[in-house]
Amino acid sequence: MYSAIARNKRNTWFILIGFVLFLGGVGLLAGWLAGNNWFITAFVLIFAAGYATVQYFAASREALALAGAFPVTREEAPRYYRLVENLCITTGSPMPALYVVEDAAPNAFATGRKPEEAAITVTTGLFELMDDRELEGVLGHELGHIRNYDVRVSLVVFGLVVAVGLLADLLLRATFFGGGRRDGNNPAQLVFLLFGIVAAILAPLLAGAVQAAISRQREYLADATSALTTRDPEGLASALEKLQEHKQPLQRANTSMAHLWISDPLRPSFMSRLFSTHPPIPDRVARLHKIGGEF
Repeated sequence: MYSAIARNKRNTWFILIGFVLFLGGVGLLAGWLAGNNWFITAFVLIFAAGYATVQYFAASREALALAGAFPVTREEAPRYYRLVENLCITTGSPMPALYVVEDAAPNAFATGRKPEEAAITVTTGLFELMDDRELEGVLGHELGHIRNYDVRVSLVVFGLVVAVGLLADLLLRATFFGGGRRDGNNPAQLVFLLFGIVAAILAPLLAGAVQAAISRQREYLADATSALTTRDPEGLASALEKLQEHKQPLQRANTSMAHLWISDPLRPSFMSRLFSTHPPIPDRVARLHKIGGEF
């Protein structure tokens, strides 16, 4: 587990640096295709570095706002607070801030760059569906993400996926509006137009694929962390089975932050299955049963 935590910390910087270098390369190519217009390259590099820095510090608040989450106190949610507090005492972890989303879809996610600045968010539907044993398993899973520094990696990826989407949209618009004023007989300008269209289409797909690949293994690790914390893997297994049985999309589902939730919050579709950020629930349940048999 300690090696996984160290790996997650390293991965955060690898992703940030890779993001800046990738967009820098895109900027160089775009500047060259635009007739050595290096202003484009400089803009993309400055934007990438600035956006990556802002997202490193602001992605947690952005995710809570997108989810429509609001904070709750011990007096407002005593059951919620008691279960999380007991888990924190067991693990020696700092108490995270607690948030709730008014939504009938049962789900939960964690945010925060580090354990001292973390938050756990739960939907009202989860409270209604789970008994204390199952809810403890879910909260242990989210606390596991925080303890393993999964949240730092996930939030950075979330912010960068949003950035790639914005850049792709801007590039596509600039390509079409700029392309209409160019001489279509210039091969370099035609290549620039083609490059803009291809990049605008492929960039979000590649970002989604990276996001999904990073997220799936983190879910397995958080499940195992919850099982070790609660010493009750069957509780989380039962909760996951209920999530599978009562699966429904969130009212404010957002594709860029889908990987943060314990269960896929999106409507089933071919693309969501292709870029699924969550491993199949039956596989997760089977692993938990195996862990339970080893206790």
